[in-house]
Amino acid sequence: MGTRSKGRTQTSPPHAAGPGQTPAHDWNSVALGPLTGRWLLAGKDGRLTAYARAEDGLLRWTERSPGGPDWHGPDFFPAEGLTDLAVGQGADGYAHFVGRRRTRSEDAERVTYHHAVQYQSGRPLGPWDSLGTLYQRPEMSHRGGPPSVAVDGRGAPYVFVRNAGRGFHVRRQDPKGNWAAWDDLHGSKTFERACAGSTAEGRVLLAAPGEKGVCLWAQQHPGGPPAKGADIPYLAQDGSLCMVETAPGRVTHFWHAADGSGVFGHREGAGVLAVGGGPGHGALAAVRAVVDGYDCTVLAYRTVGGRTALAAYPTEHEAAGLWWTEIGEEGLDAPALAVDALGRVVIASISARGELLVTRQKDTTALSLGRWQRC
Repeated sequence: MGTRSKGRTQTSPPHAAGPGQTPAHDWNSVALGPLTGRWLLAGKDGRLTAYARAEDGLLRWTERSPGGPDWHGPDFFPAEGLTDLAVGQGADGYAHFVGRRRTRSEDAERVTYHHAVQYQSGRPLGPWDSLGTLYQRPEMSHRGGPPSVAVDGRGAPYVFVRNAGRGFHVRRQDPKGNWAAWDDLHGSKTFERACAGSTAEGRVLLAAPGEKGVCLWAQQHPGGPPAKGADIPYLAQDGSLCMVETAPGRVTHFWHAADGSGVFGHREGAGVLAVGGGPGHGALAAVRAVVDGYDCTVLAYRTVGGRTALAAYPTEHEAAGLWWTEIGEEGLDAPALAVDALGRVVIASISARGELLVTRQKDTTALSLGRWQRC
């Protein structure tokens, strides 16, 4: 199953910011790339929102109505000095953002982490609150990696950071909204850029590529501590992992092979799965959607040439085969996938000029795409 439409570009004019939002200006309205994590999110009102990095802040585009096609934005939100911005979302629709800040004193560099929340589609972000540093000793403080964030079934965020031992630490909120201390999840020889997510029942998971394979952590039950699981003995490109729940409580992980031989997946009971494709850059994107009446998994990634490669297949039936098709124009980093309020697959990327590019299914009877919008 694949796509046949390469689409055409459509230019839309910039929009002014709405009430309570900070308007984007020429010097900060150019996106530098998407946020880490699932950066195209559906709010509780059904509207999709896309997030990207900008100079000293982040940009946001929001559908004007559920199902589109028009978008509002970009709106700019300051995050001065914060880098490695990541986003995660819970079942309540709240979007949680985390970032890393480096500061230098006379004798040492210090790395701190910061968290903010957007509670509703189109509304401002809350204030950036400090989560502190992994290590209080000045000579250790600089050794925290970029953050990832997942949200459990109660709406509590979990912030994951690679530590000095090349395992991971986590800091999470309790049900009252208070942050617990940083907790060492152990592990070793991992790379920096992990993938965090959660299941429909609210179990939080973490996956990270490493020198010996893909390292996994997962809660055994919602609200419990993330525990180290068995590693997947396959070398994955750093920053390429994504995950999608393909059956109740069962997650399939996808990644780019470290040797450039294509896209691979894994889930418990099925082992490592070859799903084709070619060399890619950045994280894969995955979403489940109904296509031609079938429950399908849709995958996308940025090719080494910069375009988006897209494929779909019946969920958990990789043996049916995948047909990969390149679409769109050159993008800065990983594309995003989501399902809109009308059940249609939406594909987004950040163009080489720093704009949001969006296309979506014409209808749910096939994975045939409409015209690209330039937002």
